[in-house]
Amino acid sequence: MPKLKTKSSAKKRFKISAKGKVITAQAGKRHGMIKRTNSQIRKLRGTTVMSKQDSKIVKSYMPYSLRG
Repeated sequence: MPKLKTKSSAKKRFKISAKGKVITAQAGKRHGMIKRTNSQIRKLRGTTVMSKQDSKIVKSYMPYSLRG
């Protein structure tokens, strides 16, 4: 069988943790910061763990990720 290709967009946006969870950037920080409160903006810093249902889809995009 030929090798499967990893989706380039997925390998740039997501990371698999040691326990196999998908790490992604927080949503809701691209635009419209004026209408968000300062506490909302503060809470959206950093990264978050993706939901189980969505992470199943993302893992199918990265077939050879070592921790998957």
